[in-house]
Amino acid sequence: MEDNQPKTGKFSLNYGLILGAIGVVFGIMLYSMDAHTSQDPSNTAISIVIMVAVIIWGIISYRKANNGFLTLGEALKLGAGIALVSGIITVIYTLLMVNVLDTEFAVKIAEGQKAANEAAGVLTDAQIQQQYDGTINFFWITYPFILIFNIIAGLVIGLIGGLILKKAKPDY
Repeated sequence: MEDNQPKTGKFSLNYGLILGAIGVVFGIMLYSMDAHTSQDPSNTAISIVIMVAVIIWGIISYRKANNGFLTLGEALKLGAGIALVSGIITVIYTLLMVNVLDTEFAVKIAEGQKAANEAAGVLTDAQIQQQYDGTINFFWITYPFILIFNIIAGLVIGLIGGLILKKAKPDY
């Protein structure tokens, strides 16, 4: 008799869409409060907490659907898969933000970094200007970094969640 094992891909897609939707809602909330260019660490912390919560939720749901069993490999696949789907949605939202909602988004980010560097007083004016120009001209590089960061974070969360929640099927 063969049992129907749930597919990690289905769970990754579903919970990745949930995480992506929550992230977009959070981004729109920040945009509506004109805080979308803020470098406030609390925004990052909230995003990470949301990511951890949804990935762990997905792993727990998969474990329940799999009769209470979970391998470390399945948890890693779920973490990376959920994060990948969410990362793709985040990249699409960021593209929409930069090209439609706030066409000065990259400039605002660069100006915020420039002001922080000037206040720190560590870099010369030429270095600050070079960094400012680089941020504006090479803003497109953030898109692959979003995906890479999401996948690595998903793997780490999946690893930790898998180590805590794993339960092997009995050999008999």
